[in-house]
Amino acid sequence: MTGQTNTRLADLFGLAGWSKGELARLVNRQAAAMGHPQLATDTSRVRRWIDRGETPRDPVPRVLAALFTERLGRVVTIEDLGFVRHGRAGKKQDVRKTDNPDGLPWPPDRAAAVLTEFTGMDLMLNRRGLVGAGAALAAGSVLSNAMHDWLQTDPARKGVAQRATDPLHADPAGFDRYEAAPIGSEEIEALEHSVVVFRAWDASRGGGLQRKAVVGQLNEVGGMLAYRHADHLQRRLWGVAANLAVLAGWMSHDVGLEPTAQKYFVIAAHAAREGGDRPRAGEALSRAARQMVHLGRPDDALDLMKLAKVGSGERVLPRTRAMFHTIEAWAQASMGRGQAMRRTLGEAEDLFVSDTGEEKPDWMQNFDEADMHGMQALAYRTLAEHDPAAAIPAQRHAKLALELRHGGHDRSKLFDHISMASACFIADDPEQADRYARLALVSMGNTSSHRTWDRLREMYRLTGQYAGHSSVETLREEIELALPRSPVNSPRAGQA
Repeated sequence: MTGQTNTRLADLFGLAGWSKGELARLVNRQAAAMGHPQLATDTSRVRRWIDRGETPRDPVPRVLAALFTERLGRVVTIEDLGFVRHGRAGKKQDVRKTDNPDGLPWPPDRAAAVLTEFTGMDLMLNRRGLVGAGAALAAGSVLSNAMHDWLQTDPARKGVAQRATDPLHADPAGFDRYEAAPIGSEEIEALEHSVVVFRAWDASRGGGLQRKAVVGQLNEVGGMLAYRHADHLQRRLWGVAANLAVLAGWMSHDVGLEPTAQKYFVIAAHAAREGGDRPRAGEALSRAARQMVHLGRPDDALDLMKLAKVGSGERVLPRTRAMFHTIEAWAQASMGRGQAMRRTLGEAEDLFVSDTGEEKPDWMQNFDEADMHGMQALAYRTLAEHDPAAAIPAQRHAKLALELRHGGHDRSKLFDHISMASACFIADDPEQADRYARLALVSMGNTSSHRTWDRLREMYRLTGQYAGHSSVETLREEIELALPRSPVNSPRAGQA
């Protein structure tokens, strides 16, 4: 007990609109449904949690997290409530008084617990048909300060007491309990194959249709991680968790669930480090950086890219470093830093061509020459908002990306068409712009990606200067029909 108001819980309590007595009754009812019929909470206890900073004993924090998740329609974790998670490993932190409210970084047991809890809550929202929204994104500097030193160290391995009691015990940290049990290499191989399938679907159709399946698979893996397997199997399982968490994050970002996406990227970074794959941890954080540029927060993106590059270690391949540079360049472009952007893209090109053909990890397979040109097109098209001359190289790179795109990358091809059309509008070539814009519209219905809508809105904005152009007028009408009636927070001009 701190004797001070738990402001995080108080804020959420205010949003929920309950009385203290009503919340007490709901806690008792929810606890009974979760297998704890003996729990007896009253109004005075709720008052102590909120007004005096008292931390209730398990399972009350998990019960409250479930109640607030359902009430607010977004994932609410134990940390969000201002409570210290009672894990066995690592130093406890008071999440109410620190600039690092999630207590990052997490020790292995806590990472698995957060993974299981968060995915369980996310699945509950899916089951109830609710939409996650309303939470705040952590600033890039907050994540970087919290995780900088930790990412550069290797995880503890066998012989270090990560579980202080029974090593086969699984903490029931999530909303859905999972009985820990051993698995073998064949099961892990099947899980690894599922990642390949989900990744291909995402590249082709966008994140909306398979997000729930990915989150469900990740929830299962979180339960498996509660069992102490042989070290080589545990590493592979953490690797599966990292890959699924990146996918869950990217799919969440793709459908506009931004705080949820960021949480998955952080979970992925933890899982990758525990699996001994620091480059994968860096790539997960680079996804969070791309998300920040999309949302018009390039300064946060640059902070995250510094963390991604430092955290990746020395084993990172040139092609991965090239990809990092393209994201950094996009952030610079959105800030109008043309000289810095061109220099960064030049370094990216040098790194890309220096690739020796060494076998690449599966999570880098999609960053090929087409993607390289696609990111360059996006960076130049974004810079063209500040410097219209950049529209010419944007068109050149977009054309090359389109020529190199293979089948199964429909969403990327759609983005290339929009980049090309937008660059043509900025370059005062409405006929060419109209052609590529219509190609984009043709394929819009085949993806479930809110990001395509965001980028289409930005292209629509550029059509305004051609209001008297007959074909563009028709195009504007078609775009209006294609876009949802009530857009969710569209990114600022030039971002997508």
